[in-house]
Amino acid sequence: MLRQSILKAVRPVFQSRAAFSTTARAMAGGDTGAPRATGGQGDAFTKREKANEDYAIKQREKEKLLELKRRLAEQHEHLKKLEEHIDEISKSQGGEQK
Repeated sequence: MLRQSILKAVRPVFQSRAAFSTTARAMAGGDTGAPRATGGQGDAFTKREKANEDYAIKQREKEKLLELKRRLAEQHEHLKKLEEHIDEISKSQGGEQK
């Protein structure tokens, strides 16, 4: 009986509570975690970070270009061998001669 009276007294308190909510936290321009201002000069760290990212991207592009050039050279060699093979076959069969 005591338990029932306690539950009846406490239950309205829990049911009347509003859902947990928060407001957005406002940050000043220099606060840690604040978004960077667009169009500004930025600090030295931001400039260095951008320079490092640009350098890394250029290095990856350079590696890709070198790989493409290597593959292109391999394809040219392969085509040259195929042309030589075709010439040999056509000569052996009495076909056109250059």
